[in-house]
Amino acid sequence: MRTLRYDLPASLVVFLVAVPLSLGIALAAGAPLAAGLIAAAAGGIVAGLLGGSPVQVSGPTASLTLVIAGLVQTHGWRATCLITIMAGGVQVLLGAFKAARAALAVSPAVVHGMLAGVGIIIALAQLHVVLGGSPQHSAWANLVQLPGQIMNMHGHKVMVGVLTVTVLLVWERLPKHIKAVPAPLAALLMAAGTAWLFNWNVTRIDLSGAITAWAPPELPHGDWQYIAGAVLLVALLAGAESLLCCVATEGMHAGPRSDLDKELSGQGVANMVSGALGGLPVAGVIVRSTTNIRAGARTQWSAVLHGVWVLLFALCLGWTIRLIPMEALAALLVFIGIRTISLGHVRKVHGHNEVPLYLVTMTGVILVGLAEGVLAGLALAALLALRRLTRVTVDKRQEPNGRLHATVSGSLTFLGVPGLTQELRTIPPGATVDLDLNIDFMDHAAFEAIHSWRLDHERLGGTVSIDELHDEWYALAASGARMFPAKSPPKAAGHWWLPWTHRRSSATAVECRLTRGADEFHRRTAPLLRSIFTELAVKQQPTHLFITCADSRIMPSLITSSGPGDLFTVRNIGNLVPCAGSEPGDDSVAAAIEYATRVLNVHTITVCGHSGCGAMGALLNGPATTAGLPQLERWLRHGDPSLAGLGGIRDQSSLDTLCRLNVQQQLRNLMTYDRVDEQVRAGRLKLVGLFFDIGSARVEVVPPMTAAVPAIPPEPCR
Repeated sequence: MRTLRYDLPASLVVFLVAVPLSLGIALAAGAPLAAGLIAAAAGGIVAGLLGGSPVQVSGPTASLTLVIAGLVQTHGWRATCLITIMAGGVQVLLGAFKAARAALAVSPAVVHGMLAGVGIIIALAQLHVVLGGSPQHSAWANLVQLPGQIMNMHGHKVMVGVLTVTVLLVWERLPKHIKAVPAPLAALLMAAGTAWLFNWNVTRIDLSGAITAWAPPELPHGDWQYIAGAVLLVALLAGAESLLCCVATEGMHAGPRSDLDKELSGQGVANMVSGALGGLPVAGVIVRSTTNIRAGARTQWSAVLHGVWVLLFALCLGWTIRLIPMEALAALLVFIGIRTISLGHVRKVHGHNEVPLYLVTMTGVILVGLAEGVLAGLALAALLALRRLTRVTVDKRQEPNGRLHATVSGSLTFLGVPGLTQELRTIPPGATVDLDLNIDFMDHAAFEAIHSWRLDHERLGGTVSIDELHDEWYALAASGARMFPAKSPPKAAGHWWLPWTHRRSSATAVECRLTRGADEFHRRTAPLLRSIFTELAVKQQPTHLFITCADSRIMPSLITSSGPGDLFTVRNIGNLVPCAGSEPGDDSVAAAIEYATRVLNVHTITVCGHSGCGAMGALLNGPATTAGLPQLERWLRHGDPSLAGLGGIRDQSSLDTLCRLNVQQQLRNLMTYDRVDEQVRAGRLKLVGLFFDIGSARVEVVPPMTAAVPAIPPEPCR
């Protein structure tokens, strides 16, 4: 119960948010208002106890209002409750068969488009209630009738609605201690208080006896095919929203990770209980879940307690609901409906070229229906995925040495064979071709197309050299080996780390190699790392400060198998670390140490030396080596303490010993920086020495300075 001091206050905050939202959703769905409170209690208690998420809060959700409203109009409320029970049973079965992950295959663009469409429909319908009228049977009818409704609007009812929306808008800009009261609750309280104070003519809500007046669910009448479709629709929509909400909140808390199958089964049981008690269908709700997390919830007991508070409120204080004007609830729904159209979601889907999915789903939901709009969005998503499979690009470039370089990119399936064949046939007969296959898959039809073109091209006097960048699909197929299920043989490492002189294009002019290298990066590496660099574009969070030599043979990311964003790197001649306040001074290394320890808060500082270091060789050979290089001579004075530690042996055979001693000395120099010394002693920072033997391509850990190592003067810094 140690977490109760966090979960108890969080549950009260969520309770204050849940009550007005639950009433509003019941109003929009055309269900009894008590059904919203029953669903909130069942979702909180049952899904909280049996679900797989520690912080998710379940209850009635706005995304199902259209489906529930249609079911209520067609079958009646008691039959809708039975459909809710059966939908819960379907969810329990799906969870038992570990089907939860399948729901995550739905494109977020379709989900956001569905929510936006539902929000617009709710806003248009409830706007009529705010204006003193009644909602029409469809979104289009609500839009057409809106001008007439505005002309005949009722003064007091409109004033209550305007007041509610105004409070909701202003509340977000108030000081933090005032915003501790949830905005929906504050808006309804102010609207109710103002209407009571001025005796406005508004529509009142009466829940007298509604909670205790229970009636059993009844069998729906009609074609069971349509009823089964309604059950599946409620089960899948509620389940998908719960699971997507669960995944969305994963990164917002530090508690245990969610069990999606257990969550889906828990939601199913909660729906069965809610339907049996006369409540709305329930699902994980993102608004309540994020409120729960921000309020400091640690475990599922926050959700459970929130359900308990809703239940106690409904049983003991339900009479207070009649003080809330119906128009205030409608205004709250208008506000919530408009807020579902998130520009942030639009920007995200635009970044992935999925705006058509969003718009088609939203438009279909508004104009046709919820199920039809979602199916239209899913169908378009499937078509776009199929189109991507047909997208094959062939880039051709004439090399200075007369060779033709061609790169095939994409997924090579039979769908892309026509375009691929057309591009390959434009290559002149007799040309010497270097063909790179930058592909993630190749089926038999694509192999036949490339192989037939190659044989024809070589028969006409040309040559073709094929290089597969990621796997060996072509080579395996050409050799007659099985491509599936056998795994492709290990492929030699990529080309990016090879020196220019070892590559196929080594004849390229020296001055062109950098630009050619950049082109190769754009073609091969950038597509694989673009998503990583997109994340890193916001800020860097390296865990290591890596200090090494400027020697061209040392590649920190290669010898440490690190990637972008891992190492904060400092390179200089001799991998030297001047002592704090030393002469000659050097602000470059000191600034990097200061920034790494005070801003980046790195965990490790590594000094990496290497065999055959030219800087250490210059120290061994004496001042004559740096004659005519005054700046280098001044810089190498920082290496004198390392040379002194070598003792009297000053021949070239002791060069690598000096290189290792130099690493140890620089680790010692790091301790002269107050921040480094403080963090090392506190255990928050670790100093590591590495030595790279170039000849054997081995990285060794250099042990800290011990008595076995030749002594270094106690005051090495000058």
